[in-house]
Amino acid sequence: MAGTARDRGNPLIYVVVLLLIGVMLGPVAYIIVGGFRTNSQITVDPAGLPDPWQFGNYTSVLTSDTFWRQVGNSALVAGATTAGVVVLGVMASYVLARYRFRGRGVLYALFAAGLMFPVTVAITPLFILIKNLGLVNTLPGVILPQIAFALPTTVIILVPFLRAIPKDIEEAAAIDRCSRLGFFWRMVLPLSVPGLITVGILAFVNSWNSYLLPLFLLNDEDTFTLPLGVQAFSSAYSVDTAKVLAFTSLSMIPALVFFSLFERRIVGGLTGAVKG
Repeated sequence: MAGTARDRGNPLIYVVVLLLIGVMLGPVAYIIVGGFRTNSQITVDPAGLPDPWQFGNYTSVLTSDTFWRQVGNSALVAGATTAGVVVLGVMASYVLARYRFRGRGVLYALFAAGLMFPVTVAITPLFILIKNLGLVNTLPGVILPQIAFALPTTVIILVPFLRAIPKDIEEAAAIDRCSRLGFFWRMVLPLSVPGLITVGILAFVNSWNSYLLPLFLLNDEDTFTLPLGVQAFSSAYSVDTAKVLAFTSLSMIPALVFFSLFERRIVGGLTGAVKG
């Protein structure tokens, strides 16, 4: 206890933490502030503050139809991916956590093995499959693979939640003539809300920031999501660094705000998964 109190009072720890925070937030702050500068200001003093502050870069981006169309595409892809991951993930996890059947361990191991295979490994066969389905250059062609690649993480997180639900509750529900499906809707879902929120947030943020999969599957600017939009905008306005910084900062702010608002939910959900 004495050692812990000493560590908490050590100024060096706070200095190190502040340095780490500065290293992580420094690039983000530079991009956001850089959008309020002109190209000449960035050229003369790359690390300086805006003098005077210029709002034209941000207003130009915010009044662009292209930007809002890409925001809509990203919101649609992220929202549909999140809904698919949560619905399919909780149903698969419920079966793995509450039912005993032959091959259950193998099936769970397959989901766990999915964590070791990133999308880069399967990008070529995945592109061929999506092409054969006629979904290339469409948003559903991005949504479906994202759901599939997010399911392993979702199952691994949710299974401990659902296993931790006491058997007594299920037996009491059976005595009250509640069917298994009724027990799932009335008891399982409300009790697993922290886990559902956690996997939903992770799926949303990962989908919003996804770059590689849309890069391979989308080739029309009308279907671009924001990460692809940043690349296209940077290429089109390569000589206008300040405007590129403004577009980039506006593209990443929604994910940063969303993650910051629900950060405690993520930590709480993961903690519950570990305890379960």
